[in-house]
Amino acid sequence: MTDSTDSAAEDRRSYYFYLLPGAIGFVVIVLIPQIANFLLSFTAWKGVGLPRFVGLQNYLKLLTDDQFWGSMVHTLLFIISMTIIPVIVGLVLAALLFDYVRDEFGETVSSIFRAGFYLPQILPVTAAGVLWGWILSPIGVANTILQAVGLGGLTQNWIGDATFALAAVSLVIVWIQVGYCLVVFMAGLSRIDPALYEAAELDGAGWWQRLVTITIPLLAPEIFVVVLTTLIAALKVFAPIFVITAGGPDNATLVPSYLTYFHFFTTQRVGYAASIAVVQTVLTVTLAVIFLRFQARQEGNS
Repeated sequence: MTDSTDSAAEDRRSYYFYLLPGAIGFVVIVLIPQIANFLLSFTAWKGVGLPRFVGLQNYLKLLTDDQFWGSMVHTLLFIISMTIIPVIVGLVLAALLFDYVRDEFGETVSSIFRAGFYLPQILPVTAAGVLWGWILSPIGVANTILQAVGLGGLTQNWIGDATFALAAVSLVIVWIQVGYCLVVFMAGLSRIDPALYEAAELDGAGWWQRLVTITIPLLAPEIFVVVLTTLIAALKVFAPIFVITAGGPDNATLVPSYLTYFHFFTTQRVGYAASIAVVQTVLTVTLAVIFLRFQARQEGNS
């Protein structure tokens, strides 16, 4: 008995070797840079020479920085376009493809639609940004179509006008994010017993009733994962802003990640940029912990 226990303990210890590459990568790529960034946030530094310790000065400046608070407001708006709308649209599309299109037109047609919706996820952000920049430009496809259908009065400089730039970028982000939500939800739907849908249909339940009473409750774990991951992505969104608008026009699409980049590489206020990154990290981790505890409580109650 003792020999078998010792052997099992030795086997468990051997598993730790498989964790070493990931642990080393985490320490080198995540932990050390985070600690260095946190320390830099208490300094004034231009990227060369020795940093000068300034205490909480950078954080006090954040309290009165209109650019920073404006970028935080834009982040809240991007949560709508990166989390709320894609989750709702992805859920409805997944239910349609799984519960209607697949039954009416076959698995092949459903798979084609799924691949089409997921395509923006695998496109390079730079390529997608250039494409949408061309579509939304004053002489782009969007305005050309409006003129062709007699709605020339609605043409705008969609990404060059501060009034419309945020909405235009949000539209692009929704287009990118929906495919991710759709694929995760369809993967979750595949584990649901089809007999539940058949029984509900025999009882006279329509598609919407099946969505509300069967699909949404049973997809709760997938919905939670998608909401959490897209929320984190919204809090640190950078690439679409960098490629399409560079935070403009007139800071209309500025977000904390781009503001950090701007101060680091343009104004060379490295310490101030680090303080923005620290606030962003703390906010992201806090929301993630709240979500995880909420999920654990929900699972415990069930």
